[in-house]
Amino acid sequence: MIRTLQSGQRCEVWIASVNGESAVVYVTDHMLLEAPNWTLDGTALVLNGDGKLWTLDVTGGSGGEPTEVPFTGIPDLNNDHVLDPDGTGMFLSANDGHIYRALLEGGPATRITGDDGAFHFLHGVSPDGAQLAYVAIEAGDFTQPGRLMTIASDGGAVARLDAGRLDVGSGHCDGPEYSPDGQWIYLNTESFTSVPGHAQLARIQTDGSGFERLLESDTVDWFPHLSPDGRYATYIRFPSGTEGHPADLPVAVVLVWTEDWTTPLHTWPLFGGQGTLNVNSWSPDSERFAFVAYPFTAPFPDSAKD
Repeated sequence: MIRTLQSGQRCEVWIASVNGESAVVYVTDHMLLEAPNWTLDGTALVLNGDGKLWTLDVTGGSGGEPTEVPFTGIPDLNNDHVLDPDGTGMFLSANDGHIYRALLEGGPATRITGDDGAFHFLHGVSPDGAQLAYVAIEAGDFTQPGRLMTIASDGGAVARLDAGRLDVGSGHCDGPEYSPDGQWIYLNTESFTSVPGHAQLARIQTDGSGFERLLESDTVDWFPHLSPDGRYATYIRFPSGTEGHPADLPVAVVLVWTEDWTTPLHTWPLFGGQGTLNVNSWSPDSERFAFVAYPFTAPFPDSAKD
C-alpha cells in the first residue's frame, strides 16, 4: 500500500548534526515522504513518496521541491531503498515483494530477487557493493517472523543467517545493515525476549557467527544505522509495548557512539514511526543525518492517538 497523509497531518523532513543541532529542510501537506538516504556527493536526500522515488536538494539550489526519479519497469516502491556504494545506482524494494536495481538518474530497473515464495525487504548493501542484506517474509504473511537473508547484488542464490537464540526463539528481525568495514550486519530483533514486539538492537558477523546484543532497554528499538566512519549510530525508539514499527506514534530518534550504545548523545522526540528512519540516512562526511516527522495540527484524529 502507498501511504498518504491524513487530514490535518504534514510531512517534515529534518536534518540533524552530531553536535545536537537540527532543522526542518522541507515541509509538505500533500505528499507523505519516507526514509531518507543521502547522496554520495552530499547535495541531496533520496526519499520515497506516492510509490515513487524523489531527490530533494539540500543545498538550496533547486527551488526546494522534490524531483521525481523517472524509473521504468518497476512497480510502486516502498520505503526500503539504499544507494549503491558507487553512488550511481539505487537498490529498491517494490510493493510486489521484490528487490530491484536502477540508476539514480532514472531509467529501466532490473529485478534482483527470484520467485522463491517470500517477500523481500531490502535494507543493506555491503561496502564493496557485492552483497545485499534483506528480510524475507514467507508468502508476504506478516504474522510470520522476518528472516535475515543475503544475496549477491546481481542476483543468484540466497543465504540465511540465523540471527536468533534457541533458548528464547528466533523472533522477528528487521533492518539488517552492513557495518562500514563489511564485517558485521546490524539489525533489530525480538530474539532476546518472549514479549511480542519487543525489538532490541543487535549485530551478527557476516559469516553468521558472533551474534550479540548491543543495548538492553525497556523501549522497542528499531533500525540501527552506522555513520560512514563507524563512529556514530542512530536508531528509532518506539514506546514500550509497541508491536512492529507502526506509523503515528510518539517516538524518538536517538544518536549514540558505537562504542557506547547505552548512553544517548542526543535524542529527538517526534511524532512518526514508520517512514521516519527506515534506512541509513547519514551524510557522506558522517556529520549529519536526516529523518522524517509526521505531526498533526491539534487536536489529533482518533487514528493518531495512542
